[in-house]
Amino acid sequence: MAANEELREAIVDAAVARGEREHWEAVRLHDVAADLGITLDDIRRHFREKEDLVDAWFDRADAAMLGAAAAESFAVLPTRERLQRLIMAWLDHLAPHRKVTREMILAKFEPGHLHIQIPALMRVSRTVQWVREGAARDATFVRRALEETALTTIYLATFFFWMSDASEGSARTRRFLERSLAGAERLDHVAWGCNFCGWLRGGVQARPAAPADGVEEPTL
Repeated sequence: MAANEELREAIVDAAVARGEREHWEAVRLHDVAADLGITLDDIRRHFREKEDLVDAWFDRADAAMLGAAAAESFAVLPTRERLQRLIMAWLDHLAPHRKVTREMILAKFEPGHLHIQIPALMRVSRTVQWVREGAARDATFVRRALEETALTTIYLATFFFWMSDASEGSARTRRFLERSLAGAERLDHVAWGCNFCGWLRGGVQARPAAPADGVEEPTL
């Protein structure tokens, strides 16, 4: 099993390396097989088609993101900071191969590729769900749907911004994401009012402090 997993990862690495040298569109599975000294059937046992390599590539980013969520201090962070750290951990994992990642994504938007675009939408949804799980979001029904819509919009906008960001350490992307999450927090406050605002701040209202001795606690 370990050897099979190692071969699977080696296939992804070889395909990405070839994409870096040339262009993702030019990557062919028979070339990847030749690079690794294996057969096409060896690749087929792990990947049904080239697009599956893209999915495996983004699975790695999902894993890196959830690794960030496992940090001991992560759970005590405000929700907005948790979301920012998760999305940036996802992007930072891909950053050393930004060029080929961009080519993978742009290839999905070519006309006539509905068989690729529909699974890509499902891929986005899956990653957004892992972001919500990593941030420990537990909203339900309408509020959950609105959170998912807002988070999907922010995630995609940040991803596309990041693809052309040449700043050191993706600093411009970090600022863009921070502003986007802050804007969502403001909209959340307007939509739900003070009793509900907080899906980006944690969602749990602090208990009022106990009254000082001799001071009568006001009634509502």
